[in-house]
Amino acid sequence: MTLTYIVLATLAGGLLSVLIAASLTIGVLSRVVQSLVSLSAGVLLGTALLHVLPEAFESHVGAHELFLTLLAGLLFFFLLEKAELYRHTHHHEGDGHHHHHHFDAEQAGRGGWSVLVGDSIHNFCDGVIIAAAFLTDTSLGVVTALAIVAHEIPQEVGDYIVLINAGFSRARALLFNALSGLAAVLGGVLGYFVVGPWEDLFPYLLVAASSSFIYVAVADLLPQMQRRLPWRQTAAQLAWLAAGLAVVMTATSALHSH
Repeated sequence: MTLTYIVLATLAGGLLSVLIAASLTIGVLSRVVQSLVSLSAGVLLGTALLHVLPEAFESHVGAHELFLTLLAGLLFFFLLEKAELYRHTHHHEGDGHHHHHHFDAEQAGRGGWSVLVGDSIHNFCDGVIIAAAFLTDTSLGVVTALAIVAHEIPQEVGDYIVLINAGFSRARALLFNALSGLAAVLGGVLGYFVVGPWEDLFPYLLVAASSSFIYVAVADLLPQMQRRLPWRQTAAQLAWLAAGLAVVMTATSALHSH
């Protein structure tokens, strides 16, 4: 059953994002993405700091080793992003950040390969993270998958908008997103078979997962929320952020009560 949970969880993010992108217009998607970014930041931070890290620190591994893993993970994802291999794109023309004309074409890169390769690596890492979480504890896997799904939706929708504005047809842009989403399933299945026998590695993998969540939230999502906005939009940002934290806390409480 664990492998089934992993496959379903890794499919969820990609399928949900593609379905949402396919069903809404570009204008609606542009407005929705900003709210989802705030929600995603709350879910990622709440999952990392309130659920995954505490689970890892309750293991037999010493705190010094786990904090070292956290630091190494943050630096690793920083370097991956510098190499443009760990994309979490929410920026696009018309998102309110005053990007220059042809910004989306530059983001898409030649033939869309930078989007496809970067997202595939990102999704593959997410799949391994989901596998490690489910192998540790089913409830931990559910909350971790929830965090990744919450982030995948604005990420994939953002990439979809970039590809459309760069000249891709809707069908081709959706195909690109679907292909990148399949990398998460591959990461989850490989994680199950490769990581599964190495139970002693689970605490380190959980901390690595937390470093991914924290890095994306702090390096990408929160800076997007730092713009000077009217008080109503600022209040909406905070409300979505709080909603993300509330979702994690509610899910954690519900799962632990069973």
